[in-house]
Amino acid sequence: MVDTITKALNKFSKKERAIMKAVLHDIKANTLESYDVKKLKARDNIYRVRKGKIRVLFQKTKDSISILAVEKRNDHTYD
Repeated sequence: MVDTITKALNKFSKKERAIMKAVLHDIKANTLESYDVKKLKARDNIYRVRKGKIRVLFQKTKDSISILAVEKRNDHTYD
């Protein structure tokens, strides 16, 4: 069974996929200094990383980081 993150990555071009894999690796390694990272308003511990038109939403806790979504920016990205 294909998870939702893999399914979302398959919709991107090869170049975008390579960029997103690097971003996901950096999120996992917690090395986000070179990215545009913001905490979402009215959300507890949920952040977004912006890389061009692509957004990665993730939840950060003391012990772990969970990827919530990988999407191209549109009107429904943050719903």
